[in-house]
Amino acid sequence: MTAADHAAPVSPALSTAARRFLQPARFGVISCLNADGSPLQAVIWYVLEGDVVVFNSRIGRRWPTNIGRDHRVSLTVADGYEYVEMGGEVEIDENPRRGQAVIASLTRRYEADKETADAQIAGFAKQSRVTFTLRPTRIFERLSGK
Repeated sequence: MTAADHAAPVSPALSTAARRFLQPARFGVISCLNADGSPLQAVIWYVLEGDVVVFNSRIGRRWPTNIGRDHRVSLTVADGYEYVEMGGEVEIDENPRRGQAVIASLTRRYEADKETADAQIAGFAKQSRVTFTLRPTRIFERLSGK
């Protein structure tokens, strides 16, 4: 056996076209598994940070509870017939300060009106939040390359 036989699996890299596609504030659809094995999907806000995708939710919702039980997810971001699908296991961060910082940043990313964003952030401040980081182990893209 060589040292390469013991190397950790390398995550695939996002193409330049995929990075360009994921940069705008598009909506993602996260897929996870319910306790009975049936699929569940939810629309989410996300941000691409280098090679990872970060997203966040209120603790207690079904999809974050599902991910807490089984860290495997699939995330699709689409615009018409163009899309990027990524899958893998997420890292979970329940740090309340990070959760609030991430949701505030996501709110400012998705809500252009500052007054509306500030009101939403004030509402989120009353919630317990959890942050997820997806380091994709598989990526599929259907992009025109525009």
